Amino acid sequence: MAYRAQQINPWFGVGAAALVAALILGTLGVVAFHAPNAARLGPSDWTAVRFTISQAFLSALLSVVFAIPVARALSRRRFKGRGTLITLLGAPFLLPVIVAVMGLLAVFGRSGWVSHGLEFLGLPPVPIYGFHGVVIAHVFFNLPLATRIILQGWSGIPAERFRLAAQLGFSARDVMRHMEWPMLKRAAPGAFAIIFAICLSSFAVALTLGGGPRATTVELAIYQAFRFDFDLGKAALLAAIQLVLAGSAAMLALWVSQGQGGFGKGLDRELERWNEGSRGMDFIAIAAAVLFLLVPMFAVGSRGLTALPSLPSVVWLSAWSSIQVALLSAGLAFFLSLSIALAVTRFAWIESVGLLAIAASPLVIGTGLFIVIFPVASPQNWAFVVTACVNAMMALPFSLRVLIPAVQDVCDDYGRLALSLGVSRWGMLRLVILPRIRAPLGFAIGLAAALSMGDLGVVALFAGTGEATLPLQIYRLMGAYRMDAAAGAALLLAMLSFGVFWICDTWGRRGA
Repeated sequence: MAYRAQQINPWFGVGAAALVAALILGTLGVVAFHAPNAARLGPSDWTAVRFTISQAFLSALLSVVFAIPVARALSRRRFKGRGTLITLLGAPFLLPVIVAVMGLLAVFGRSGWVSHGLEFLGLPPVPIYGFHGVVIAHVFFNLPLATRIILQGWSGIPAERFRLAAQLGFSARDVMRHMEWPMLKRAAPGAFAIIFAICLSSFAVALTLGGGPRATTVELAIYQAFRFDFDLGKAALLAAIQLVLAGSAAMLALWVSQGQGGFGKGLDRELERWNEGSRGMDFIAIAAAVLFLLVPMFAVGSRGLTALPSLPSVVWLSAWSSIQVALLSAGLAFFLSLSIALAVTRFAWIESVGLLAIAASPLVIGTGLFIVIFPVASPQNWAFVVTACVNAMMALPFSLRVLIPAVQDVCDDYGRLALSLGVSRWGMLRLVILPRIRAPLGFAIGLAAALSMGDLGVVALFAGTGEATLPLQIYRLMGAYRMDAAAGAALLLAMLSFGVFWICDTWGRRGA
């Protein structure tokens, strides 16, 4: 095995994983310990639990169901700009939640384009607030993720299999039955489980589109327990329930992905499909996905462009704060994800500790840290630092999924050679691993920075009235009904998020 022949010290990664576990479980214990009374959940809390599970289940189901025809169309069609289109379909995942919400309101809101069209036809408008709005927003964010996962499954079928199917006279139904359906049975459950886990911990979507007590997620109920009741016991109990639910879904996704069997190796030829199927249906699937995902972003850009030059100074100050938080968060995510990825080559179980962050409550982690900080310093002075730490933790599962396969490939290919040449541990890292994982490393850092730039979580709970990151400032502008200024600030936030991701990703791919 390659892990026996490489000179990588895994103990930094073990320490990083221990730090992650301590921040997730330790802060939960701190909050529960400082609760004055034993916690009990009322009817409204159980309503929030049921709403969270139901919206997460439907959001994940619709994301996967709609992603299948889109991924199938992209897998069997070759056209000019296909690569650019696939890249653009991933844009909503990087788009800050508050920006996407504004775009969805512009398209599906009561005064939006779709509602005007339905009103012209004599039909009622789309209910954007409440259960429907939360599901629409989650499908908007997670449809690209499901599409990329399932498209990767289609790309994993060797081109020789389709060539053989054509020689045997397979119809489109035969190809689906013997090749595509077995692949979907392996790829779709993993995509469903990971999207279900992501939707369980939804906060910003429910905060802006929830529309009342009946449309409250567990994470939003935790926020309300802190913000309005300061009931630490209830918050800790809700966080434990969320940790169990989302953690189970994340572990299921990891188990499904590890247990997948492939279709064997091919000759890496370009995929050719002799059984093309319906071109019209493929065009409709791709066009519908493009309209659903890109039109809301166009709506934000068109409205915010005119308001961008006249933004108040407080927005620019908030933008600078967001940049600082994003850079600090990206640095922390780089250290944690790289250390854990290196350790996974020796101890595979460590990856599950990193994925535990997808099930954690950012608000509970932040509150636990503030309880620890309070005896020695003012928590508001550390609001941005704590926000950066929590954002780094939330980006960790995605960074690990990008880095771990790349690090394992390098260690498998060059571990024995480095050992035979007497390369030191530092030399192995500096001369072999880092240069060869530079592209996925730049992508992971950019992803962490972009996600942190658009996060509306801990900072909404603990930032003072005179300080805010840009997402929080946009939320305040929307609350004050300054929609033009909010649109301009949203456009600025989107440009900063995509800009920081592009800089990091370009650095990684240049000279890799």
